[in-house]
Amino acid sequence: MNMKIADELRRIEKSETVKILVAVESGSRAWGFASPDSDYDVRFLYKRPAAEYLRLEKTRDVIELPISDALDINGWDLSKALRLMHHSNPALLEWIGSPVRYIDTDFTKRLSELAVKYFMPKSGIYHYLNMAAGNYKRHLERNRVVLKKYFYVIRPILACKWILGNGTPPPVPFRKLVDSQLDNQYRSIVDELLEIKVHSPEIKEIAKVESLDRYITKSLCEIEDAASRMPAQVKNGWEALNAAFREEIYAD
Repeated sequence: MNMKIADELRRIEKSETVKILVAVESGSRAWGFASPDSDYDVRFLYKRPAAEYLRLEKTRDVIELPISDALDINGWDLSKALRLMHHSNPALLEWIGSPVRYIDTDFTKRLSELAVKYFMPKSGIYHYLNMAAGNYKRHLERNRVVLKKYFYVIRPILACKWILGNGTPPPVPFRKLVDSQLDNQYRSIVDELLEIKVHSPEIKEIAKVESLDRYITKSLCEIEDAASRMPAQVKNGWEALNAAFREEIYAD
């Protein structure tokens, strides 16, 4: 599959006349709890020739391919990505922090530095808090649940706790969040569920885990209380983003 992904990325560069600056895995394979039948969710950032950014007519700023053979691949133009960086977009920050990388360039380090500079802890917490609470309400308030939904709740909870403790973008690998943020009394439970998850199909169901549910509901309340008491945020200016954009599109 790695060879297929590399071939597809090269084909995109040629057919779209773009240069891919970074290409990574996102979702469960980046988090470290993919099932055997999980899709490959490849995400990339690209730039077009400098002259393309000086056109009056609007150019599409995304490249999307139909899902095929478990491969879901799409990307964002550098201009779109940097505008989203200004808003501390969580999806973009996770792409930049992904441990599974298919393409890296010299610009990757610059993106990582910008991600830290423009990260807004309060909005990050609310993003992950809403994700955890929404998934819990939709999927875990029943006697039998789809196993992966537990991870779609626990991971954002741990991400919130990381942000509260560190004020930086949370690490993408689930293992790092577990080791640094999960209470010891729950680790054996989560480790057992993780072992089942990575050897089971995506639709695997299990009985509700009452102790984990109590941890989830308690954590959601604690995080919401902590977030509500955080001071209002002030965005950084555009200077660093504009400089990075200009330097990159005129590079090469």
